[in-house]
Amino acid sequence: MALPDLATESDLEAYLQAPVDAAAATVALQIASAAIRSFTKQVLTFVAQETVLLAGGERTLRLPQRPPVVDGDNPLTVVEVADGGGQDCSAVEDRDYTRLGAELTRSCPWYAPGRYMGWPYSRTQGVWAPRVKVTYSHGYTEIPPDITGVCLDLAAATLTNPSRLRSETVGGVSQVYTVETFGTGSLTASHRDILRSYRRTALSVAPS
Repeated sequence: MALPDLATESDLEAYLQAPVDAAAATVALQIASAAIRSFTKQVLTFVAQETVLLAGGERTLRLPQRPPVVDGDNPLTVVEVADGGGQDCSAVEDRDYTRLGAELTRSCPWYAPGRYMGWPYSRTQGVWAPRVKVTYSHGYTEIPPDITGVCLDLAAATLTNPSRLRSETVGGVSQVYTVETFGTGSLTASHRDILRSYRRTALSVAPS
């Protein structure tokens, strides 16, 4: 399923203070949105009830997409997956683990681990099972303005200098482009600084 862009054509026209070709705007916004998602490793737009299989084995389990959205319409379901034909066990917030943002920290299990549970019943107390299945909603229903700003700035650079020229002369008028506009679809250092707080780093989540 295609993800929505992080800004709209009307936003881009307002940003440029000029009308833009619809097809060109679509491509520019797609390129900009993809660059932002690639850098942050985040979907950013709201996704309801996605199921992911995560590697456990530690006390803290980190959800890969942020921010998690947990409310009456968007429950958080956590299941420790059994190995070897054992029994899966559902984990309940504030009973089996505590949640702080996108981090789920395991407490000691309320049940008595047994040899039929699929993983070693002698495993360390307060540690997640080797595999954990999580169903949760995440992302922003309204994209933060700083992300939208980066998307518009990058899309505008793509529209105004699609050939990646350093300078051009039209009708005796010369125009020199800044370094930031050379690479269509390329984030600048300033863009990366703005997006860094949204970025998922290698230490944010363990691979499944």
